Amino acid sequence: FTQGVGCAEVELDVLTGDHSLVRADVVVDVGASLNPALDVGQIEGAFAQGAGLCTVEEVVWADADHAWVQPKGRLFTKGPGAYKIPAFNDVAQDLRVHLLKGATNRFAVHSSKAVGEPPLYLGFSVYMALRDAVRAARRDHAGEEAAGHFVLYSPATSERLRMACADKFARASIEQNGGGDPTAHVGKSSL
Repeated sequence: FTQGVGCAEVELDVLTGDHSLVRADVVVDVGASLNPALDVGQIEGAFAQGAGLCTVEEVVWADADHAWVQPKGRLFTKGPGAYKIPAFNDVAQDLRVHLLKGATNRFAVHSSKAVGEPPLYLGFSVYMALRDAVRAARRDHAGEEAAGHFVLYSPATSERLRMACADKFARASIEQNGGGDPTAHVGKSSL
């Protein structure tokens, strides 16, 4: 089986919720690679897709959270006009991909392993880095208690990140609109 590890460094603008992926390091076990350049390209693409899945690719259905979409049950985010996919700016400014050395596979052709889409899951490291950034912002704004458990649904869109930071402006908006979880009104995802 193909396996790997990813680590991401992000910067989060706590006033807008915008973020940038500063650096990502990815190591993947592909056995004895038949074509290292091709495998690295596959890993880069899958990592970018995984990061996008966790940060920008929001699926919106007509449901109680999205009453403005009609008729009920209709998929709103279909096609490139409404469904955001990762762009050039969403890719890490410094992306370092390494193939694990000495990880042979005696059961496959020339000791190789498939690479394909498994590195997609390593993009989740971007979500976790953003969650850590939100936790630091909450700690700065409201103390250690606010940095405890909090909800951040995936994908971690700019709106969800902004509200999850729970600074005085976000809290005032929440209180004005009925209180509760700072991210509850933003919509949920099944991810």
